[in-house]
Amino acid sequence: MWIDSHCHVTAEAFDSDRDEVLERARNSEVEAFIAIGSGYGVEHNEAAVQLAEANPDVFATAGVHPHEAGTLDDPGRARLEGWLDHPRVVAVGECGLDYHTLHSTREVQREILAEQLARARQRRLPVSIHVRGDDAYDEFLELWTSEGHNELEGVLHCYTGTLDFARRALDRGLLISFSGILTFKRDRGLREVAKALPLDRLLVETDAPLLSPEGFRGRRNEPERVRLVGEILAATRNEPIETVAAATTRNARRLFRLPSP
Repeated sequence: MWIDSHCHVTAEAFDSDRDEVLERARNSEVEAFIAIGSGYGVEHNEAAVQLAEANPDVFATAGVHPHEAGTLDDPGRARLEGWLDHPRVVAVGECGLDYHTLHSTREVQREILAEQLARARQRRLPVSIHVRGDDAYDEFLELWTSEGHNELEGVLHCYTGTLDFARRALDRGLLISFSGILTFKRDRGLREVAKALPLDRLLVETDAPLLSPEGFRGRRNEPERVRLVGEILAATRNEPIETVAAATTRNARRLFRLPSP
């Protein structure tokens, strides 16, 4: 069994067949979904919460994506507080730093990330982290350390960084999640990173509707394809797929404090 630890199943791309998408994934041995609330506007967090209310195997996150950091106002902050107190919300995020596209300024991104890390620490919630841009990694880890006070847990979602940084992140309470990028023919050394890290600190995800695995690129991604990420992770590590499935599922349940299935 698998857990898709990061998917945007409330995105508009699924509006016409969301129930069918979830059912296909269940039939492909996906036992739980972490529905990411942020990434499509601050108010879109509400959709993830509602989906989790309606489906016992869906759990929501709530947060402010770095692309949206510049749009957060006081009413949005109040709404975020409410979502984070909802019993079906299991993490803050996705939030972080994105210096690749800079939809929000670096200063604003750092400010809003610091706010969210403080909320996570106050509520003892894990954090789903987005980091993009070479110089964003060190700045993120500095904020994680200064705001977390060694009390935060979280995951670097859709990891594409170096092995050195991954090890530094693990030392600071973070897990590493691999997406469909791990399956790409041109993986830019990412499989060597996946091979070197301890299995008890790894997760798998789809980031659906984005990042379809090799063989499906250019098409809408779906949570059912999280197994394809797991297959490549297992092959890269020369471990049985059953071992990888069990470990990544156990890791996700531990991080997000999910109930037993």
